[in-house]
Amino acid sequence: MASKTLGGCALAAGIFASGIAAAADPEAAPPPLGASDWVVQVTPYLWASGMQGDISPFPRAPTVEVDVPFSEVWDNLKFGGFANIWARRDRFVFSGDLMYVNLSAAEVVGPLPDLAPEVELDAELDSVQFYAAGLAGYRVVDTPQFSLDALAGGRFWYVSNDLTLRLENVGSRSFKEDFSWFDPLVGARVFYNITDKLSVMGQADIGGFGVGSEFTWSVLGTVNYVFNDHWSASLGYKHMSVDYDDDGLVFDVDMSGPVIGVTYRFGGPTGG
Repeated sequence: MASKTLGGCALAAGIFASGIAAAADPEAAPPPLGASDWVVQVTPYLWASGMQGDISPFPRAPTVEVDVPFSEVWDNLKFGGFANIWARRDRFVFSGDLMYVNLSAAEVVGPLPDLAPEVELDAELDSVQFYAAGLAGYRVVDTPQFSLDALAGGRFWYVSNDLTLRLENVGSRSFKEDFSWFDPLVGARVFYNITDKLSVMGQADIGGFGVGSEFTWSVLGTVNYVFNDHWSASLGYKHMSVDYDDDGLVFDVDMSGPVIGVTYRFGGPTGG
């Protein structure tokens, strides 16, 4: 029961990942090849992700299977922040994505029938996850209606778990573990203008290759609507998978859910 609680709390570290390799990323028609100004987009967003997989947040702790919907994650959320940056100059492009999530969960685990049947054990886990992804690349195809970008870069993960166990009338004990890793990535991004206002975008990446995680991949698709030269909004869906296992620390999960974002765009020619 205690290991199940621990695993259920620890999943919070990755729920909002988060990870999207890129968040909702609306873009109007690309500027002509001769344009030399930077075009920059900043997108705060929400990824309403659930999580399925196996987690062991501490070395030598049991690996626990988790299957948690977004609604349960939301109930335990203390703070979450998500932002995506997209920039381009001529055919050179850059994509950056940041996430910070802090969740806290508590549960009564006891009583412990084999040790102290009349005593309850309380477990509380405070979990922090941060990741930063950066990919640079080149626009292989650039037309007013369609664009294709080839990308390469990486994603840095940091997870911190702070577990406190309290035994009634006995005392408490805390355990803390921090771990991090870096995954190299390769990917691609496609963009298609349906009308002057409406477009679709898709972005995907794969990586890890045993450098950090054994393997990781993600895919994102959005429908985008442009309000004016500066503001637009996106709605879509994101799936991310990561398989990390090192020295008893396990984070082998699939995360998926809808994405919604609002973008502010500046620089470059008007409407570009």
